[in-house]
Amino acid sequence: MILITGGAFQGKKAYAMEHFHLREQDMVNGADCGETDLLQAKAVTDFQEYVRRVLKEGGDASTLAETLYTENPDILVITNELGSGVIPADPFDRQWREASGRAACDLAKYAAEVHRVVCGIGTVIKHG
Repeated sequence: MILITGGAFQGKKAYAMEHFHLREQDMVNGADCGETDLLQAKAVTDFQEYVRRVLKEGGDASTLAETLYTENPDILVITNELGSGVIPADPFDRQWREASGRAACDLAKYAAEVHRVVCGIGTVIKHG
């Protein structure tokens, strides 16, 4: 597993496509992909949106990273960092922010590599 993280609109997807030779058709979007698609994809963008959907449907996001690693260990996951801004007033948004952050920590634990992208420039923060 490879994890790419960073703020919104920082060039994470373009970085992944360039450095890991991915095409649009290799990726699913966490905002609208099904679980089967996610577990078979080469890459997923906006994983934080998949976490949001799981929570909205009353599901448990605490095991998402482990399930993804077990079922699709070669996937590249792109997710936004949500914890650097203003704390949301809405209780659900706070829950989502917390669950997404915990999922990202778990993904990083399982990942062979973790890249952080800022302004389109990636830095490897974990390698092998």
